[in-house]
Amino acid sequence: MTLDSLTDEHLDRAFMALADPVRRAIVARLSRGPATVNELAEPFAITKQAVSKHIAVLEQAGLVSRSRDAQRRPATLVPEVLEKLTAWIDTYRLTTESRFRRLDDVLAGTHVSTPTHRKDQEK
Repeated sequence: MTLDSLTDEHLDRAFMALADPVRRAIVARLSRGPATVNELAEPFAITKQAVSKHIAVLEQAGLVSRSRDAQRRPATLVPEVLEKLTAWIDTYRLTTESRFRRLDDVLAGTHVSTPTHRKDQEK
């Protein structure tokens, strides 16, 4: 999937998946390396089944993949998808920053005189 091939559906799934604080915490944990459901469930006061459902949502969004390692099924972050989302966001961030820089330049070139008080004029 290239940046150009990021469809609205891909973006919707990814951002909806990341809208949940538990899933964001899972992504943050997976950024440090693969983890099993048991490992991912440790910091949460929710069931392992609920964590599995969160992982499934992240998988459907393409943000996480799962593999089989003997009896374990570790979840792994898919950094390429996060990079594509970041690139998509950066496109708009850079455009907006450029517009603000141009506005700053225009404003810096405009000399704004401050109004004088009558007392200053009488002197």
